[in-house]
Amino acid sequence: MAGARRPLHAESMLTRIDHIGIACFDLDKTVEFYRATYGFEVFHSEVNEEQGVREAMLRINETSDGGASYLQLLEPTREDSAVGKWLAKNGEGVHHIAFGTEDVDGDAADIREKGVRVLYDEPRTGSMGSRITFLHPKDCHGVLTELVTSRADH
Repeated sequence: MAGARRPLHAESMLTRIDHIGIACFDLDKTVEFYRATYGFEVFHSEVNEEQGVREAMLRINETSDGGASYLQLLEPTREDSAVGKWLAKNGEGVHHIAFGTEDVDGDAADIREKGVRVLYDEPRTGSMGSRITFLHPKDCHGVLTELVTSRADH
């Protein structure tokens, strides 16, 4: 059937835990903690001006779908960014969980049809050139949830 989307269920929608986002006040100190404590190394780092964060991706493992799982360490570059506001209210800690999907656009539309608020009208560019959107935490039992379609080379 042309134009029909596949049914939404975990087996077809989510391919992996892509990353866990951790908000921090000092990215360099936090990276050093994860390096010294667990042996994790920075796989990628960047500044995302749109989201107002400086970030480091620490690769944890490779996954069977050809992707990987990461810790994403996030330091705000400005107080009015989403992460800056979150840190001011909550302090350091787990900020969000991100699930990998092959079709962030289609899955976001399917989830929206089920009554879950999707925070972006259209997916945006995320870490390492990925396409991302977020789901409202009040609709996800208090968890800010991100959907990620990774670039093929990451």
